Amino acid sequence: MRLVLLGPPGAGKGTQAQRIKANYGIAHLSTGDMLREAVAAGTEVGRRAKAIMDAGRLVPDEVMIRLVAERIAQPDCARGFVLDGFPRTRAQAEALDALLAERGERLDAVLEIAVDDDALVERISGRFACAQCGAGYHDRFKQPEVAGVCDVCGSREFVRRDDDKAETVRARLEAYQAQTAPLLPYYRDQGLLIAVDGMAEIDQVSAEVLEKLEAAAR
Repeated sequence: MRLVLLGPPGAGKGTQAQRIKANYGIAHLSTGDMLREAVAAGTEVGRRAKAIMDAGRLVPDEVMIRLVAERIAQPDCARGFVLDGFPRTRAQAEALDALLAERGERLDAVLEIAVDDDALVERISGRFACAQCGAGYHDRFKQPEVAGVCDVCGSREFVRRDDDKAETVRARLEAYQAQTAPLLPYYRDQGLLIAVDGMAEIDQVSAEVLEKLEAAAR
């Protein structure tokens, strides 16, 4: 089974990708992981990607598609893969289709984890953690049992990630809507798009994902 996972930052793609991997015995291909692995292995494309990233530039489509081509040719992708973080643009999607066609393959499905932007901003921007032990909390959904005191270690120091600030989350959502959301009609026209409710509880999302993938495979 060859899948692409789409959804904005914070939608839970990584969690669902890991569960799909475990259920179907296929590889989880995250663009970040692929880049790090290629750089660490010192492959030609890895060396080129490292030079580009060290210069503070975005890795171009041509390098990314070569990276994906190298990765899906590895033995652990023989049974399939779930791509997380690629493609991000129409040009990348078309390049992926061409790459798979050269291998006599095609995508089986494209899974969209659909979310409500405002609810997602609240979900992410409300997160904070204990500065000492890292235990996670949330302004609305999971406050410490004693206000201002970590349930786990008793610390009174808490931190919030810069990436979790509401303005940062909204900027990332806007980038997703501008660049990646146009892939939805592209894949819908191919009859590949499957949407699930990403605002449900994690186990509910997983159940819906597996149910719809099984239906699509029949």
